[in-house]
Amino acid sequence: MRTLITDHPLIAHKLTALRDKQTDSQTFRRLADELVTLLAYEATRDIRVEPVTVQTPVAPAQGVRLTAPTPVVIPILRAGLGMLDGMTRMLPTSEVGFLGMVRDHDTLQPSTYADRIPGDLKGRHVFLLDPMLATGGTLISAIELMLDRGANQITAICLLSAPEGIAALEKSLEGRDVDVLLVTAVVDEKLNEKGYIVPGLGDAGDRLFGVA
Repeated sequence: MRTLITDHPLIAHKLTALRDKQTDSQTFRRLADELVTLLAYEATRDIRVEPVTVQTPVAPAQGVRLTAPTPVVIPILRAGLGMLDGMTRMLPTSEVGFLGMVRDHDTLQPSTYADRIPGDLKGRHVFLLDPMLATGGTLISAIELMLDRGANQITAICLLSAPEGIAALEKSLEGRDVDVLLVTAVVDEKLNEKGYIVPGLGDAGDRLFGVA
Protein backbone atom coordinates (compact mmCIF):
# COMPACT_ATOMS: atom_id res chain seq x y z
CA MET A 1 0.00 0.00 0.00
CA ARG A 2 1.16 3.50 -0.82
CA THR A 3 0.01 6.73 0.84
CA LEU A 4 0.13 10.12 -0.88
CA ILE A 5 -0.38 13.15 1.35
CA THR A 6 -0.92 16.12 -0.91
CA ASP A 7 1.06 19.27 -0.28
CA HIS A 8 -0.48 22.26 -2.04
CA PRO A 9 -1.47 25.66 -0.62
CA LEU A 10 -4.89 25.61 -2.35
CA ILE A 11 -5.68 22.23 -0.85
CA ALA A 12 -4.64 23.46 2.61
CA HIS A 13 -6.71 26.63 2.17
CA LYS A 14 -9.90 24.77 1.21
CA LEU A 15 -9.39 22.18 3.93
CA THR A 16 -9.09 24.92 6.56
CA ALA A 17 -12.45 26.34 5.46
CA LEU A 18 -14.00 22.85 5.60
CA ARG A 19 -12.84 22.41 9.18
CA ASP A 20 -14.44 25.67 10.32
CA LYS A 21 -17.67 24.88 12.18
CA GLN A 22 -19.10 28.19 10.92
CA THR A 23 -19.02 26.96 7.30
CA ASP A 24 -22.58 26.31 6.14
CA SER A 25 -23.66 23.21 4.19
CA GLN A 26 -23.85 24.93 0.82
CA THR A 27 -20.32 26.29 1.15
CA PHE A 28 -19.12 22.99 2.59
CA ARG A 29 -20.43 21.11 -0.46
CA ARG A 30 -18.76 23.54 -2.85
CA LEU A 31 -15.43 23.38 -1.03
CA ALA A 32 -15.53 19.59 -0.85
CA ASP A 33 -16.22 19.43 -4.59
CA GLU A 34 -13.29 21.73 -5.35
CA LEU A 35 -10.98 19.88 -2.98
CA VAL A 36 -11.81 16.50 -4.51
CA THR A 37 -11.01 17.84 -7.98
CA LEU A 38 -7.57 18.87 -6.75
CA LEU A 39 -7.03 15.49 -5.06
CA ALA A 40 -8.25 13.67 -8.17
CA TYR A 41 -5.50 15.34 -10.20
CA GLU A 42 -2.92 13.67 -7.96
CA ALA A 43 -4.87 10.41 -7.66
CA THR A 44 -4.93 9.84 -11.42
CA ARG A 45 -1.18 10.12 -12.02
CA ASP A 46 -0.93 6.33 -12.35
CA ILE A 47 -4.08 5.87 -14.42
CA ARG A 48 -3.63 3.43 -17.28
CA VAL A 49 -3.10 4.99 -20.72
CA GLU A 50 -1.98 3.83 -24.15
CA PRO A 51 -0.24 5.69 -26.99
CA VAL A 52 -2.36 7.10 -29.80
CA THR A 53 -1.81 9.27 -32.86
CA VAL A 54 -4.23 12.07 -33.75
CA GLN A 55 -4.36 14.42 -36.68
CA THR A 56 -4.14 18.11 -35.79
CA PRO A 57 -5.00 20.80 -38.38
CA VAL A 58 -1.27 20.92 -39.13
CA ALA A 59 0.24 17.45 -38.70
CA PRO A 60 -0.02 14.14 -36.88
CA ALA A 61 0.63 14.29 -33.12
CA GLN A 62 1.53 11.60 -30.63
CA GLY A 63 -0.51 11.42 -27.45
CA VAL A 64 -2.22 9.03 -25.06
CA ARG A 65 -5.75 7.96 -24.18
CA LEU A 66 -7.27 6.00 -21.32
CA THR A 67 -7.08 2.27 -21.87
CA ALA A 68 -10.08 -0.03 -21.88
CA PRO A 69 -11.85 -1.05 -19.75
CA THR A 70 -12.84 2.32 -18.35
CA PRO A 71 -12.14 3.24 -14.71
CA VAL A 72 -14.85 2.80 -12.10
CA VAL A 73 -15.63 5.55 -9.58
CA ILE A 74 -17.41 4.33 -6.44
CA PRO A 75 -18.53 6.76 -3.72
CA ILE A 76 -19.21 5.18 -0.34
CA LEU A 77 -22.66 6.42 0.69
CA ARG A 78 -23.75 8.69 1.97
CA ALA A 79 -20.89 11.12 2.52
CA GLY A 80 -19.02 9.92 -0.56
CA LEU A 81 -21.76 11.39 -2.74
CA GLY A 82 -20.38 14.82 -1.94
CA MET A 83 -17.15 13.82 -3.69
CA LEU A 84 -18.63 12.32 -6.84
CA ASP A 85 -18.99 15.40 -9.04
CA GLY A 86 -15.45 16.54 -8.32
CA MET A 87 -14.09 13.13 -9.32
CA THR A 88 -16.17 12.60 -12.45
CA ARG A 89 -15.24 16.10 -13.61
CA MET A 90 -11.72 14.71 -14.00
CA LEU A 91 -12.91 11.33 -15.36
CA PRO A 92 -16.10 12.06 -17.32
CA THR A 93 -15.96 8.75 -19.23
CA SER A 94 -15.69 6.60 -16.11
CA GLU A 95 -18.37 4.20 -14.96
CA VAL A 96 -20.00 5.05 -11.63
CA GLY A 97 -21.05 2.55 -8.98
CA PHE A 98 -22.46 3.05 -5.50
CA LEU A 99 -21.65 1.33 -2.23
CA GLY A 100 -23.77 2.01 0.85
CA MET A 101 -22.06 1.36 4.17
CA VAL A 102 -22.87 2.48 7.70
CA ARG A 103 -20.73 2.38 10.85
CA ASP A 104 -22.29 1.25 14.11
CA HIS A 105 -21.81 4.04 16.63
CA ASP A 106 -21.17 1.58 19.50
CA THR A 107 -18.99 -1.11 17.88
CA LEU A 108 -17.57 1.16 15.13
CA GLN A 109 -17.96 -1.80 12.76
CA PRO A 110 -19.29 -1.19 9.21
CA SER A 111 -22.15 -2.99 7.50
CA THR A 112 -23.25 -2.85 3.86
CA TYR A 113 -26.80 -1.83 2.98
CA ALA A 114 -26.48 -1.07 -0.76
CA ASP A 115 -24.31 -2.56 -3.51
CA ARG A 116 -24.53 -1.14 -7.01
CA ILE A 117 -21.09 -1.95 -8.37
CA PRO A 118 -19.98 -4.16 -11.28
CA GLY A 119 -19.72 -7.86 -10.51
CA ASP A 120 -16.41 -8.21 -12.39
CA LEU A 121 -13.70 -5.61 -11.76
CA LYS A 122 -10.80 -7.44 -13.42
CA GLY A 123 -8.59 -4.97 -15.25
CA ARG A 124 -10.55 -1.98 -13.95
CA HIS A 125 -8.92 0.88 -12.06
CA VAL A 126 -11.24 1.43 -9.09
CA PHE A 127 -11.49 4.82 -7.36
CA LEU A 128 -13.14 4.70 -3.93
CA LEU A 129 -14.44 7.98 -2.50
CA ASP A 130 -14.86 8.41 1.27
CA PRO A 131 -14.30 11.77 2.99
CA MET A 132 -12.99 10.39 6.29
CA LEU A 133 -10.54 7.56 7.00
CA ALA A 134 -11.05 7.20 10.76
CA THR A 135 -10.84 3.66 12.21
CA GLY A 136 -10.38 2.26 8.71
CA GLY A 137 -13.17 -0.30 9.04
CA THR A 138 -15.37 1.06 6.27
CA LEU A 139 -12.57 1.44 3.74
CA ILE A 140 -11.09 -1.95 4.59
CA SER A 141 -14.48 -3.62 4.01
CA ALA A 142 -14.95 -1.72 0.75
CA ILE A 143 -11.51 -2.72 -0.53
CA GLU A 144 -12.14 -6.36 0.41
CA LEU A 145 -15.30 -6.27 -1.68
CA MET A 146 -13.36 -4.81 -4.63
CA LEU A 147 -10.72 -7.53 -4.31
CA ASP A 148 -13.39 -10.24 -4.17
CA ARG A 149 -14.63 -8.97 -7.53
CA GLY A 150 -11.22 -9.12 -9.16
CA ALA A 151 -9.86 -5.59 -8.78
CA ASN A 152 -6.07 -5.29 -8.57
CA GLN A 153 -5.62 -1.51 -8.81
CA ILE A 154 -7.51 0.55 -6.23
CA THR A 155 -7.14 4.23 -5.38
CA ALA A 156 -8.90 5.51 -2.27
CA ILE A 157 -9.44 9.27 -1.97
CA CYS A 158 -10.11 10.68 1.49
CA LEU A 159 -10.24 14.32 2.54
CA LEU A 160 -8.94 13.55 6.04
CA SER A 161 -7.19 10.53 7.53
CA ALA A 162 -6.27 9.39 11.02
CA PRO A 163 -2.99 7.55 11.67
CA GLU A 164 -4.92 4.68 13.30
CA GLY A 165 -6.98 4.22 10.14
CA ILE A 166 -3.94 4.21 7.88
CA ALA A 167 -2.20 1.66 10.12
CA ALA A 168 -5.28 -0.59 10.10
CA LEU A 169 -5.54 -0.36 6.32
CA GLU A 170 -1.87 -1.20 5.87
CA LYS A 171 -2.18 -4.20 8.18
CA SER A 172 -5.22 -5.51 6.30
CA LEU A 173 -3.27 -5.48 3.04
CA GLU A 174 -0.08 -7.15 4.27
CA GLY A 175 0.93 -9.93 1.91
CA ARG A 176 -1.78 -9.07 -0.63
CA ASP A 177 -0.77 -8.79 -4.28
CA VAL A 178 -2.74 -5.65 -5.05
CA ASP A 179 -1.87 -2.05 -5.88
CA VAL A 180 -3.65 0.20 -3.35
CA LEU A 181 -2.99 3.93 -3.21
CA LEU A 182 -4.43 6.20 -0.52
CA VAL A 183 -4.64 9.85 -1.50
CA THR A 184 -5.49 12.25 1.32
CA ALA A 185 -5.23 15.97 1.97
CA VAL A 186 -3.87 15.52 5.50
CA VAL A 187 -3.20 13.02 8.29
CA ASP A 188 -4.65 14.40 11.52
CA GLU A 189 -3.48 13.88 15.09
CA LYS A 190 -5.54 10.92 16.35
CA LEU A 191 -8.96 9.40 16.99
CA ASN A 192 -10.92 10.23 20.11
CA GLU A 193 -12.73 7.69 22.30
CA LYS A 194 -15.78 7.85 20.01
CA GLY A 195 -13.78 7.09 16.88
CA TYR A 196 -13.86 10.64 15.50
CA ILE A 197 -10.83 12.25 13.89
CA VAL A 198 -9.15 14.97 15.96
CA PRO A 199 -9.15 17.84 15.09
CA GLY A 200 -11.10 16.62 12.02
CA LEU A 201 -14.10 18.48 10.68
CA GLY A 202 -17.04 16.79 12.38
CA ASP A 203 -19.42 14.41 10.63
CA ALA A 204 -18.81 14.93 6.91
CA GLY A 205 -22.20 13.49 5.90
CA ASP A 206 -24.14 15.74 8.24
CA ARG A 207 -22.21 18.81 7.16
CA LEU A 208 -22.59 17.99 3.47
CA PHE A 209 -26.32 17.41 3.58
CA GLY A 210 -27.42 19.87 6.24
CA VAL A 211 -28.29 17.50 9.09
CA ALA A 212 -27.59 19.00 12.50
